Amino acid sequence: MAAPILSYEGLGLVQGSGWLFQDLDIYIGARDRLALIGRNGAGKTTLLKLLANRIDADKGKRTIVPGTHVVILEQEPYLSTFDTLMDYATAGPDAPEDHAVAAIADQLGIDMSRTASSASGGERRRAAIARALAQDPDVLLLDEPTNHLDLAAIDWLENWLSRYTGAFVVISHDRTFLTRLTRQTLWLDRGSIRRKEIGFGGFDEWTEAVFAEEARAAQRLDSRLRLEAHWLERGVTARRKRNQGRLEKLKEMRATRAAMIGGPGVAKLGLANDDVRSKSVIVADHITKRFGDRTIIRDFDFRVQRGDRIGIVGANGAGKSTLLKLLTGEIQPDEGTVTLAPTLDGIVIDQQRSLLAPDKSVRDILADGGDWVEVRGVKKHIQGYLKDFLFDPAIAEASVGALSGGERSRLLLAREFARESNLLVLDEPTNDLDLETLDLLQEVIADYEGTVLLVSHDRDFLDRTVTVTLGLDGSGKVDIVAGGYADWEAKRVKPGATKTKAAAAAPPPPPTARKKLSYKDQRDYDMLPGRIEEIEREMAKIETDLSDGGLFTRDNTRFTALTAKLDALRNEKAAAEDRWLALAEEVEALG
Repeated sequence: MAAPILSYEGLGLVQGSGWLFQDLDIYIGARDRLALIGRNGAGKTTLLKLLANRIDADKGKRTIVPGTHVVILEQEPYLSTFDTLMDYATAGPDAPEDHAVAAIADQLGIDMSRTASSASGGERRRAAIARALAQDPDVLLLDEPTNHLDLAAIDWLENWLSRYTGAFVVISHDRTFLTRLTRQTLWLDRGSIRRKEIGFGGFDEWTEAVFAEEARAAQRLDSRLRLEAHWLERGVTARRKRNQGRLEKLKEMRATRAAMIGGPGVAKLGLANDDVRSKSVIVADHITKRFGDRTIIRDFDFRVQRGDRIGIVGANGAGKSTLLKLLTGEIQPDEGTVTLAPTLDGIVIDQQRSLLAPDKSVRDILADGGDWVEVRGVKKHIQGYLKDFLFDPAIAEASVGALSGGERSRLLLAREFARESNLLVLDEPTNDLDLETLDLLQEVIADYEGTVLLVSHDRDFLDRTVTVTLGLDGSGKVDIVAGGYADWEAKRVKPGATKTKAAAAAPPPPPTARKKLSYKDQRDYDMLPGRIEEIEREMAKIETDLSDGGLFTRDNTRFTALTAKLDALRNEKAAAEDRWLALAEEVEALG
């Protein structure tokens, strides 16, 4: 291994009443491409600032090769004291030359003469990128670089970084971005850090192996406390496996939808078919929308079916928000009509997180100060519901203002998904979410019984969630493609053209020598679905009993026993699902 150009030995930082982390050893080589992974609140952003020497550590030794230029792209650049974006980009002792900033800004499509105070989130992000890249860094520290960027800007940044000759460390929730660019991984977990010489594409497999070994070690030590400390990670691992089954269901839904869609950009839904009509919840009939002389949406004809997961993609300014507002009835078209089913009852989760008052507690937000959360008509204890959304139950008394941006986003999801609805509208829901929460959000969307309208720039997230993609190119035309982002992107590639992929395809699984399942495996495969349904009925009965608000005071022993039984059933159900999905994959492999 080549000598590092930047390192930290024995790094430690106190936050609040304790150590955020301590005794961390980190090194960065001259050509490293590092993904920095960890849950919200683990200290990833703080670690980048320590590496950049923006803040001082409480202990540890930072070593840097003389002449090494380290530049950090912060998640929230401070622009309020500057008149224009160019003033911001060329301020400070390490500021780049105006011409260097202008060259990158031109490629990113950003007007640097724009007033800083009126710039949008995407414009501020582009200005920060132009400033950082124009400084010609040896080490580039990137904190959520794709936030607020549209697909074209993300693609440009990927291409720039693939040619970059220095080292970079990146924090991102964009799985596609990480998979294509990174070759090493730093995993910040529970106050310690691990490094592995694999890119993000191998991260899930690595973490599952680590958690499995920790669980085995905990069992050998018979340490219930240690096992409890791993409940979150084990849940994440099981969730990833269960999501494989959901992806198979998503493929089936896409195939069904593809049969209803004709050539590219044209929806042919058999309008005379009564069954199709009865399942339509939103009907856009040849709609057009203009702003001044510009046509944003032109002659768009589409029916949103009950249970559809619709993804809306396109560059910033192409009309994604306009199309979303047209489909939900918030604005009216200039030509054509939009008809919404009279029973449609929607919830909107936007980028503003405006529903959360910082002075309220988590308990106030979820349960109006009580112990029970009404989840689509069923009462759940707040502690169990917090676990469902990857929170430590002890966070119930914390104030919203004390939560990280990602935790606030997750809390908003928990609050809104508890409501009864049949239409879910998500506007850039992946901003500020860590990878585990994105897994959870994919699961919740997959299990949602209503219709979903989703605006996102997260390519992997779209590929894992939507059945139909509506792609806008800015000319007013809307392409309708059955499938996710990759399907839409494939439709845009001209015949004979090829698209370079930075990440190699995953190797195929090794062949199996077995010709059929064993007797025991076949029996489990046949019987587990019935057992899972039986467990769900038992859980529903217990949850009904626990919804009696006076049970805890009247019969604490029974309340405790029911709670323990419910936890045991949840674990049994998860194990049964994992076992059945593993067998289902084997059945598929055996043909």
